[in-house]
Amino acid sequence: MGTGQPQLPDAKGVQTAKSTLIPEVWDVIYVNPLAEPEHIAGFRMEGEAAVTFPLGRMRLESVRDESEGQRANFVLWCPEDFPADVAVSWEFWPVREPGLAIMFFSANGTDGRDLFDPSIKPRTGEYDQYHHGEINAFHVSYFRRKWAEERKFHTCNLRKSYGFHLVAQGADPIPGVMDAAGPYRMLIVKNGPCITFAVNDLPVFSWKDDGETYGPPLAGGKLGFRQMAPLIGEYANVAVYAENGKDRGL
Repeated sequence: MGTGQPQLPDAKGVQTAKSTLIPEVWDVIYVNPLAEPEHIAGFRMEGEAAVTFPLGRMRLESVRDESEGQRANFVLWCPEDFPADVAVSWEFWPVREPGLAIMFFSANGTDGRDLFDPSIKPRTGEYDQYHHGEINAFHVSYFRRKWAEERKFHTCNLRKSYGFHLVAQGADPIPGVMDAAGPYRMLIVKNGPCITFAVNDLPVFSWKDDGETYGPPLAGGKLGFRQMAPLIGEYANVAVYAENGKDRGL
């Protein structure tokens, strides 16, 4: 992160730098240190995973063997609904690979329903339920180490659903676990039709949605942490920014 940036207190008094990639007029509207179990009260798990806090940050790992394929993967949803124009930052530490980490955003149920509408068939972590199920969302896959071809050439991908539309791709600057020295500060900025993704303030890709080629524009919605087994990942200090927002958080 650069120096001289304004500092925003998170929920536990830890200072979180506001990236210069975030519009100046946007304010923090949600903070969550993800440091202890009470910080994820109300979060929803889809699939089967262990959520622990051994180092004062949220550790996620599947409790199923990777041999079970998609049944071993999971999504942990933040219950908050966020605006259409939003910036989301969080800290990430890769602990064990192989595997894959994803952040869902602007996630809602199809046909104008809430993501957790009881009319929607329950989701259990299998990937097709998220790109060809009853859900519209964007997602960034930012630590792609599941398959050999991903480990040989590291990229970050942006997909838009409904559908499995790969709309943007960029080089992944995060090294493998052996050389990783986190935390890595991840940032998604969705401003009108434009989406930018950055790691430690280094832009990885930017994309403009024309609202036609890959379906209509997506409004606001929920955030979700997804992992593919057997990855172990750790997360902390989520901060969400929007224009004229009212501060909230833990």
